[in-house]
Amino acid sequence: MPERSSSSEKAATLAWLRRISGDLATATITRLEESLPWYAEMPPARRSAVGLVAQAGISSFIQWYEDPASTPWIAADIFAAAPRELLRSVSLTQTLQLIRVTVEVTEERVGGRDADVRESMLRYSRDVAFAAADVYARAAEARGLWDARLEALVVDSILTGEADEELPSRIAALGWHGRGEVAVLVGTTPVQFDVDQLRRTARKIGVDVLIGVQGSRLVVVIGRADLPGRDEASVDLPFPEIARRLEPGFGPGHLVLGPAVPALVDAGQSARAALAGFAVAKAWRHAPRPAEADDLLPERALAGDPLAKATLAERIYRPLQGHSADLVTTLWSYLDNGRSLEATARELFVHPNTVRYRLKRVSELIGWDATGPREALILQTALIIGSIGTEVTRRRATQRRS
Repeated sequence: MPERSSSSEKAATLAWLRRISGDLATATITRLEESLPWYAEMPPARRSAVGLVAQAGISSFIQWYEDPASTPWIAADIFAAAPRELLRSVSLTQTLQLIRVTVEVTEERVGGRDADVRESMLRYSRDVAFAAADVYARAAEARGLWDARLEALVVDSILTGEADEELPSRIAALGWHGRGEVAVLVGTTPVQFDVDQLRRTARKIGVDVLIGVQGSRLVVVIGRADLPGRDEASVDLPFPEIARRLEPGFGPGHLVLGPAVPALVDAGQSARAALAGFAVAKAWRHAPRPAEADDLLPERALAGDPLAKATLAERIYRPLQGHSADLVTTLWSYLDNGRSLEATARELFVHPNTVRYRLKRVSELIGWDATGPREALILQTALIIGSIGTEVTRRRATQRRS
């Protein structure tokens, strides 16, 4: 007899809940507009979608009250009523606020009927909250996998130089915050690679990064950015210093930084230089870590890198040749005489101070100092490459005239 009475009471409660479900949905929407500013500011279409979720929650509670064993699929079914784009516009925090308001309104209207209904409301709201967290966790996991694939695609496009019209939109989809100049850093992938630690380090020094792992090679595209949590003392660091700060995130071996380029869409130029430098870095016995790709110009040129040859000619040989033939002659003599001021002065029939003055002018003009052993190698390679290029040009001009 008590069981029959309990069943009839539950049936009566269910019938009552179904009768007032429409009023509950209306009252919930009104409360959402009054208590949640973000809901009132939403476009009408999204407000309607949120209202559908709230209404689905009330209907699902009634079904759940009738059959608590249906919890798994009913709780998940609430969020199936929402369009996919709602996940992008409504945060998890806002979703939990929505659940709280819906539960409050429902509890106010039905909680006083009996203790069983009130207890059921509490258990159901807990299940729905867990279901919401699961929905957002799966969405975040899917977005993370998509972002990783998209980031790998962008880095690969930069490395291959196959940038197309879609590259800017892909970069925007990744949420790139970099501004101004960009440089590419190439090194080895550590055995235990912690990509999140590398991103945290980058964020702390005020840079945004795109990371590409290509087997044993790790490629990082660097751009300065105004990011929360950055160290104010690290604002606008030069790229060589940024590379030194990121160096612990790479594996053992050589680390090469490409030259700075104006924007991310131009990063392929920096990447090509960095990759070419990384390929020949072992030829420099005392290469620093990180080394700049331009400091590896001689090795790159000897390996046949056309970009290195063009850089040596355009940044060293042609400026010197265009400025003064005396500077080119003095530099040739100085390097051929083992960087001896006296021997150079005797060969050119000038005072050693004149040689010293001309070498200073060379350094001021092109930025490399011939008195240092490493820079002397760079300058001598530039003279050789430039002379060969000049002779080839002269021969071709002669052939055309003949």
